[in-house]
Amino acid sequence: MSVTGAGSAAECRFDLLGIGNAIIDVLAPVEPDFLAEHDMIPGSMMLIDAERAEKLYGLVRREREMGGGSAANTCVVAANMGARVAYLGKVADDAPGRNFAADLQQSGVYFPSSFLDGHAGRVQPTARCLVMVTPDGQRTMNTYLGACVTFGPEDVLAELVASAHVTYLEGYLFDPPHAQEAFRQAASLAHAAGRRVALSLSDPFCVARHRDAFRELVHGHIDILFANEEEICSLYQTEDFTTAM
Repeated sequence: MSVTGAGSAAECRFDLLGIGNAIIDVLAPVEPDFLAEHDMIPGSMMLIDAERAEKLYGLVRREREMGGGSAANTCVVAANMGARVAYLGKVADDAPGRNFAADLQQSGVYFPSSFLDGHAGRVQPTARCLVMVTPDGQRTMNTYLGACVTFGPEDVLAELVASAHVTYLEGYLFDPPHAQEAFRQAASLAHAAGRRVALSLSDPFCVARHRDAFRELVHGHIDILFANEEEICSLYQTEDFTTAM
C-alpha cells in the first residue's frame, strides 16, 4: 500500500494503530438451549448492563479469561506477525484493567492510554465480554462496556495517530456520541499526516443502531472498509450484496 502526503511509510513509527473497546474476554462453552433460555440470538453481540453481566458470569463455566476486544485482538495478531503496533482504548485502574494492559504489552503492542481511576473507575470498571461458544463453534457475545464508554476525543493521541501508517477503527466502539467524535478526530489527524484510515463495521446490529452516522463516516473519512456480507447490506439497506458493494 502506498501513501502520499506529509509522511511516507518509512517515517512511520507504527504500521498499525488500533482504536477500540478495551475488554476482558471470558470464554464459556454453552449448549444452544442456554442461548434460547436467556434470549440470545446465536452469533450476535448484545450490550448488557452490569447486573446481567454478573448474573451470566455466575451461570457459565468460565474456560478462559484474557485481554480482548475486536481491534485489540487484531493488534495482537498483527504484532505476532511482526508488525509495529499501538493501541488506544479505555480501561479502569482495577485488576482486569491492569491485566489487559499487561497482556497487550507482553504481546508487543504499545498501549499508552491513561487508566480511568478514582470514583469514575469504580463506577465504570473495566469492560468484559462473555463469549458463549456452542458446540458448532459459533460465538455469541454479551458485552458490558464499563470504562469503554468514557473513550472520547481527549483519548486520541494526535502524535500517535500521525506516526501510524494505518489507523484502524473498531465499529463496536461507535455507540457513545463522544466516541463517534473521537473517530472523526482520529481520521482527520491521520489524513492531515498523509496516513490511511480503516474501519470495521463489526456487527450488523451495530450498523443498524447508527446507520446514518456510519454512512457519513465511511463516505467522508474511511480509506479501507472491512465488512461481511450481512454488515455491508445492512449499511445500505439492501438484500443484494452486489448492490451494496
